[in-house]
Amino acid sequence: MEYFKFLLFILAGLLFELTLLNAQNASKKPNILLFVGDDMTWSDCSPYGNEDVHTPNIEKLADQGTSFDNMFTGTAMCAPTRQQLYSGMYPVRSGAYPNHSIVYVGAKSFATYFGEMGYRNALIGKKHYGPESSFPLTYFGGVHHDNGKGQDIDLSKVEDFIVDDHEKPYFMVISQNQPHMPWTRGNHEQYDAEKLTVPEYLIDCDFTRSEMVKYYAEITYMDSLLGVCMDYVDRSGEADNTIVIFTSEQGSQFPFAKWTCYDTGLKTSFIMRWPQKIEAGNRIDDLLHYVDVLPTLIELAGSDPRNIHTGIPDVCGNTDFDGQSFASLFEGGDHPREYVYGAQTTRGIYHGPEAYAIRSIRNKKYKLIWNLHHETGLTNLVTEKKKNNILDIWLREASDSSDSARVKMYTNRPEFELYDIRKDPYELNNLAGGEEYEHVKKRMFNELRKWMARQVDLGHETEMRALDRQDK
Repeated sequence: MEYFKFLLFILAGLLFELTLLNAQNASKKPNILLFVGDDMTWSDCSPYGNEDVHTPNIEKLADQGTSFDNMFTGTAMCAPTRQQLYSGMYPVRSGAYPNHSIVYVGAKSFATYFGEMGYRNALIGKKHYGPESSFPLTYFGGVHHDNGKGQDIDLSKVEDFIVDDHEKPYFMVISQNQPHMPWTRGNHEQYDAEKLTVPEYLIDCDFTRSEMVKYYAEITYMDSLLGVCMDYVDRSGEADNTIVIFTSEQGSQFPFAKWTCYDTGLKTSFIMRWPQKIEAGNRIDDLLHYVDVLPTLIELAGSDPRNIHTGIPDVCGNTDFDGQSFASLFEGGDHPREYVYGAQTTRGIYHGPEAYAIRSIRNKKYKLIWNLHHETGLTNLVTEKKKNNILDIWLREASDSSDSARVKMYTNRPEFELYDIRKDPYELNNLAGGEEYEHVKKRMFNELRKWMARQVDLGHETEMRALDRQDK
């Protein structure tokens, strides 16, 4: 009898310990691991419909989490894209709107907010942020322009950081370099150029296919880096309380992607995994923006994003986020966003013109693009005159007049472009000149101007100030 009493006492103690542990785990703030692609078009991975490129780890994450089918960045350049993701503010308002730019002094970031919440914050890889005062985090170093030589990123530092302190939660950003050009990583032999499917927004020719082999090989290499990071999380013993995010950033350096406001530039793949909290194998098609991500993570970590002071007021003096949390979507709710926006600043990019500002607005049916400097030609690295320039090759290889017109459209665009996204997802048929669409164009242009006003975006004047915002 005494033995059974003793056994019951031991079992009761174990049950109490287990209950206490479960309660502690339930109340513990989630860890966050954010893995950011680099110049990867949203559709170039298997969960988003590409059957050619090998991305088993992105696919695994999608199977275990939720994929977002309408997530957008507000600009298709690295530093502005990443800093809107980190700050919850659109590029012009934060100050980080040209290429290689930084936010205004006084602006706050995820490192500020999560640091105040007791998190350990770190980033590894390319920085593309500043000033340091706005990003109080541990930087583990990294290559900013990978040329394919030597080690591009030391992911062992990620594992060391994850397991260093189990008492405090972490926010870890893997800001690696792939598949940004030059496409020098990965095994090209795993792809057969002749068997690839060339997307409609590109011109199908041998050169395009050979470049796609390099690009896809680097995506597969990047996917392997994601797999290493997912293994670190799984081995840490805290996978169930860790939010893992993969996002592709803006579009690739093929024409009509990066440095544009087309969907192939602004749309981004975005996948979140949080076991038992976020539904596995799910898809969400609500319109969302990178500025919505930080408010969402703050809410998932147990704080109210509506009480945040970003450090930078909008035109009305409001200092809250430009975005809104979409945490309710994980419980079957909805999100109030009707439009997503784009702001491309060309002044200050490599081989760019004096000025070529582009603004856009999109809902689920239509996209309106406003080319403010349409009288001048657009130039950038894609148009750079060099051997094997892709636009020159496309012109020579053009099979008909429509292909030729498509190539010329890259540098010479009309003031307005209007597309029916549902019927024309690659934005090939401009409807802006049609009288039957004039009411759509007018309504969306009015909404675009309202958004610009809230951001204190003066169009041409803002473009001309771009060099003042670059990190000297």
